[in-house]
Amino acid sequence: MRTSATATRPFDNSDSKPGILPLFFAIGVIFAPIGGLLLYASTQVQEIRLDYTHCTADAPAYNNGRGFGSMPSSDIETQFKTSNTSIDAQWAVQSDVDIPVNPGVKVSGQRCYLRFNIPESMGPPVLFYYQLTNFYQNHRRYADSFDVNQLKGDNRSYGDIHGSKCTPLYGETIDGVKKPYYPCGLIANSMFNDSYTSPELLNPPGGRGNETRTYLMANNTNIAWSSDRDLYNPTTQSLSEIIPPPNWRERYPDGYTKTNPPPNLKEWQAFQVWMRTAGLPTFSKLYQRNDTVAMAEGRYQIIVDDFFPTTEYRGKKSIIITTRTVVGGRNNFLGIAYIVVAGLCIVLGVIFLASHLIKPRKLGDHTYLSWNNVPTSKPGGNTAVASGREIRPDA
Repeated sequence: MRTSATATRPFDNSDSKPGILPLFFAIGVIFAPIGGLLLYASTQVQEIRLDYTHCTADAPAYNNGRGFGSMPSSDIETQFKTSNTSIDAQWAVQSDVDIPVNPGVKVSGQRCYLRFNIPESMGPPVLFYYQLTNFYQNHRRYADSFDVNQLKGDNRSYGDIHGSKCTPLYGETIDGVKKPYYPCGLIANSMFNDSYTSPELLNPPGGRGNETRTYLMANNTNIAWSSDRDLYNPTTQSLSEIIPPPNWRERYPDGYTKTNPPPNLKEWQAFQVWMRTAGLPTFSKLYQRNDTVAMAEGRYQIIVDDFFPTTEYRGKKSIIITTRTVVGGRNNFLGIAYIVVAGLCIVLGVIFLASHLIKPRKLGDHTYLSWNNVPTSKPGGNTAVASGREIRPDA
């Protein structure tokens, strides 16, 4: 039994209206103002970034408030509403300083002093970040190197940690006793340990002589995600059962003791911020903030206790003081991306429209399509059809 040609005829879309050209223009018209608004919002963010990677090597020696030198212009990046502003960023370094790091514990280190101008009032809120470059927290082995049960406060023995993702930083043998690191893993061991003071205004309005005023910023309140705090609890293990990871030994030279106990991970938000690994090698993490008081214009000083090494892996470290808008912090890329896509769509739409108007495509006659023609039999055998296939003879 033969099948009718019209029964197998594909869907005829000859009557459908072309929608490609209007789609190009619609995307362009929608994306362009969105990109413009995002870019405008980004330009309203006030921000200053100071790269202090080479402070300990290149800055002049600090001498009781003197000895400051200008920072390289390549280490300074600013964005303010006021044009032609002078930041006049300077730095100085103080070596062999006894820096308190824990109760009763001091570590000899280097201290970097940063001075700069804020040309206009900022915020609130005012957010203080540290930024690292060329640090790959997204490496698979690094990102998985922690024990979730230990962070929750569960009692985890050396054997438990040895079989976890913390390997190879799971613990060690001390006086013949195997003890786990607390907290274990690569992330905790490499925690960022530079510390910063709150910005100090050196020339407050109405100040007398050398009077200064500190712009107080909270460094353990609302800097971590509330959802992250639920992942941590204090350890339930005794002090003799756990030891600090290798890079924490300077802060805990005698291990964990009653006078210098292990940190309460539930309350230590700086640790929670660090444990949320970044997806890119250049990232910023919130260190402290002020949500209520504006940062007045003037000349400020920040003291950095410089511990975290970066030159070994060709990285850099910076501080960022910034504000935010309703769409977030400074991010020109998103607005530019929207505008570029809008521009491309409009250009393509114009090109296709011009091509259609100048040299339109000739319409074909649908009646000559193979599925619109029923084959006819002729004497002398089978007849080829438009499809190139022969018709089988009837059984």
